[in-house]
Amino acid sequence: MRRLVLASNNAGKLRELRALLAPLDCEVLAQGGMRVASIDEPHSTFIENALAKARHASNASGLPALADDSGLCCEALNGAPGVRSARLTGDAASASDNNAALLRLLAGQSNRRAHYVCVLVALRAADDPEPLIAEGRWAGEIIDTPHGANGFGYDPHFWLADRNCTAAELEATEKNRISHRGQAMAALASKLRLLWSW
Repeated sequence: MRRLVLASNNAGKLRELRALLAPLDCEVLAQGGMRVASIDEPHSTFIENALAKARHASNASGLPALADDSGLCCEALNGAPGVRSARLTGDAASASDNNAALLRLLAGQSNRRAHYVCVLVALRAADDPEPLIAEGRWAGEIIDTPHGANGFGYDPHFWLADRNCTAAELEATEKNRISHRGQAMAALASKLRLLWSW
């Protein structure tokens, strides 16, 4: 079986990416389980952070690596929280802290349109000159009252008008099919098959 180290310790991301990679007969290993430390994400773009994380994980593990950098971008906040989505209220932020902070930032704003962004980067080795890059976007809007217990992060506040529910009310298989991460993974899977013969 092919092995790939995921440059993240986020349990939600690991669960979703394992499910999305299952058709490729690939074992996804969490970097924490391989004693690979997380690194800072100092860059201002999703792609730069994903590339840095993938290089670090591949270098430390000696395996091909996959990194995900994703976040929520709100129109009324000029794209914020963006790459700081998971750390909106600090490096040890909880989802409830971040959600409360986001709602404070959006208080009084009539424009609640937002979208999730996911950038995936896959490397065969840390010095791979041809990283595989895929992106997905998922549009919705932010609501004040949370709904649903599935998903993670901002999902309980991310309203999907076309489905009349939040992202946290979707079943996992449906979310994986339509979400930003699902879209990015579908695009990456095509590249893995075509370019890496997976």
